Amino acid sequence: MRTIERIVEMQHWADAERARGERIGFVPTMGYLHEGHLSLVRRAKELCSRTVVSIFVNPLQFGPTEDLERYPRDLERDARLLSGEGVDVLFLPSYAEMYPAGFQTSVNVEEVTKGLCGASRPTHFRGVTTVVTKLFLAVKPHVAVFGEKDFQQLVTVRQLVRDLNFDISIVAAPIAREPDGLAMSSRNAYLAPHERAAATVLSRALRLAQQKVASGVRAAQELRAFVYQCLAEEPLARVDYVELVDVQRLRPITTIEGPTLLALAVFFGSTRLIDNCVLEVPTADRTLAAKENGIGGEPSGNV
Repeated sequence: MRTIERIVEMQHWADAERARGERIGFVPTMGYLHEGHLSLVRRAKELCSRTVVSIFVNPLQFGPTEDLERYPRDLERDARLLSGEGVDVLFLPSYAEMYPAGFQTSVNVEEVTKGLCGASRPTHFRGVTTVVTKLFLAVKPHVAVFGEKDFQQLVTVRQLVRDLNFDISIVAAPIAREPDGLAMSSRNAYLAPHERAAATVLSRALRLAQQKVASGVRAAQELRAFVYQCLAEEPLARVDYVELVDVQRLRPITTIEGPTLLALAVFFGSTRLIDNCVLEVPTADRTLAAKENGIGGEPSGNV
């Protein structure tokens, strides 16, 4: 595995690989890798002949009171894991390389970043879209893989790519979970043992919500209240938000009629964890709703 620290060297490598007809897959990370990250790497390798992983703890996406300085780091271990996965390039730019003296440009995606995490972290997504733009221009990938755990980030990056005409396919990978259901996250390392045990309430609440929808619940207000109740049964859980939104624009919905994102952000001690699931209405119910609205036949496969 080759390690590249300079943007210009990364661009030259990418240009040479593209000239040879190779297809570049890219996974951007902030390091402290876990099985969730490695699943993204494997997906990139399935789709492409060359794979690049970046590690850069991006200060622009941390708020002034957030955990930039204590964000977990273990570069030696990360490099060993990536080498074991057969990654071709570890892109490891410094802060000065990414944001040199005099840097003053940002990239902002407007609508899809306003709710969910954007409501309580108002500068976060501007930092994400700025660094992702710079990474895309450095790595020049054909494909970039993002995890569905950060669903709002996934939707935001897709919007960025559409709006700025990046010739990059954005591929989503499913949430990787621990055996007890907790979504894998670098921030899980912050949790004390009792907080770690309490955090399993997130996946439990999502699973029970899916059962509610399967049993016929369609009112968003009713389902949100049910999820709040599930979370309230865990004394250590402090809710930031529970939201039901459409999966494409992340707009709040009142009735679950098609694929709907149920998104959670909850504090355990000082650690804020996010999780989500896409609620699916049973096919028979969707067909009946379509007929009642004057639309015949099965729903189209084009979403």
